[in-house]
Amino acid sequence: MVIIDTEIADVVILEPRIFGDERGYFFESFSQREFQEQVMKTTFVQDNESKSFFGVVRGLHYQLPPYTQAKLVRVIAGEVLDVAVDLRKKSPTFGKHVSVLLSGENKRQFFVPRGFAHGFAVLSEQAIFQYKCDNYYAPAYERGIRFDDPDLEIDWKVPVNKRILSEKDQRHPFFREAVTFDL
Repeated sequence: MVIIDTEIADVVILEPRIFGDERGYFFESFSQREFQEQVMKTTFVQDNESKSFFGVVRGLHYQLPPYTQAKLVRVIAGEVLDVAVDLRKKSPTFGKHVSVLLSGENKRQFFVPRGFAHGFAVLSEQAIFQYKCDNYYAPAYERGIRFDDPDLEIDWKVPVNKRILSEKDQRHPFFREAVTFDL
């Protein structure tokens, strides 16, 4: 696995080593030992998968303590723009975001540590999205930030008139009103 640093500390892109021949390909999609040696010591306890269609924007989501979550995300089929927003008040990158294109083709993974909001936009006809979480989903601790917050300046790469959001995601507060982390 090759680790690629981003503009925000602890948020990294992982590129697997892919072995291909006339039969197809093989790659190790996850190794707990390698992940802990190269990225961070954490144990993932829950895997999730979603299927979405072009224009769907999911996010920006996060959970409050004691149920904060780190996520390791990837796309099995299709392509998404994946986004992490730094919510750690003591961080020099507080309020900044990093985005990466994830696809079934590039097989990249994106690690979003605790203290970040996370979201993605589907850029292909459809996408199958998988993610590992290091804490369980706790609805009472779930929070969100508006995906279109002008202070965040996220270019979702989906035309405004083509965006599809849940009612809940349309009602999230703006970044300035959101609960953030004292990290």
